[in-house]
Amino acid sequence: MSDKKTASENINTDAFVGATMGAQKSQTGKKEKNVLGSSQTDPNKILPITYKWAREYYKQGVSNNWSPEEVSMQRDIELWKSKDGLTEDERRMVLWNLGFFSTAESLTANNIVLTIYKHVTNPECRQYLLRQAFEEAIHTDTFIYCCDSLSLNPDEIYNMYLTIPSIEDKDRFVVNITQSLMDPNFRITDEKSIQKFVNDLVGYYIVMEGIFFYAGFAMMLSMLRNNKMVGVGEQFQYILRDESVHLAFGVDLINTIKEENPGIWTPEFQKELTETIQKAVEFEKKYAEDSIPRGILGLRPDVVSQYVEHIADRRLESIGLKPQYNAKNPFPWMSEVIDLSKEKNFFESRVTEYQQGGSLGW
Repeated sequence: MSDKKTASENINTDAFVGATMGAQKSQTGKKEKNVLGSSQTDPNKILPITYKWAREYYKQGVSNNWSPEEVSMQRDIELWKSKDGLTEDERRMVLWNLGFFSTAESLTANNIVLTIYKHVTNPECRQYLLRQAFEEAIHTDTFIYCCDSLSLNPDEIYNMYLTIPSIEDKDRFVVNITQSLMDPNFRITDEKSIQKFVNDLVGYYIVMEGIFFYAGFAMMLSMLRNNKMVGVGEQFQYILRDESVHLAFGVDLINTIKEENPGIWTPEFQKELTETIQKAVEFEKKYAEDSIPRGILGLRPDVVSQYVEHIADRRLESIGLKPQYNAKNPFPWMSEVIDLSKEKNFFESRVTEYQQGGSLGW
């Protein structure tokens, strides 16, 4: 068995202790199950567990259950309706992020339910995917709750992926790099098809959830840090916690497929994936420039862009690719909440508070 660390171990999260990289083996040394290639319709023979990390992520998701209604929006409503409550640039940033996340969460849910579940046939991985799909539904409900609470125009928010070029570009990019997942005729039959599947998993987990979400987290958590839109900000904290687990599962899934199919990890394929992630970084930089063109709350487009590069290097390293930017984290105040090297503190100190609901503190 490989001695590589799981994604959960890489983020130093004790909540995921026990997760191990790659297929677990029986006492005879023979793998009981593989991530890919089993029957798509047989009953889920989840015992004995082959991938303990998948089971741990599922249990972590269950223990972190929440709903948006647990968070009071009263202060947000008062601030949003006040003429002097927020600047126009602050309102723009809130609307841009609500617009992107509201459609992005729906897109990720579609990927799980319609495609990833079809090809990832291991039962414990499928169990986690069902949990993740539920969490995506909760996230979608969050933006409904925010729109209703703030009396926002739903057509404006939910059509931003069509009316705001930087949001449209991000969504289109993800759709284009996950085409195999959405092709009803796609089948995993050989190493080339496995490469296509891994490429799409990278597009979904590493790009969408691991890069495209994190600039938005930085922006919205800066509002919370400045005691503005605290209800929306707390809900983004809940979503961030969920997405961190989604990302860790995706990294372990990708790395396990690599381990079980080493022939796919060619220099050419590594170069292709690296270039895809680099393109995603450029789209996210444009989104940052569009969301905060003049800079607010200590955030500037160039600083957010540096943060995106920092995050991208972490994502590259997590799946065995070389970092490309060597960018330092420009937001040390965010380390406890977002930066993966500090997430141990975030998880350990706040899981109980999450379970109680609406009691997040800084």
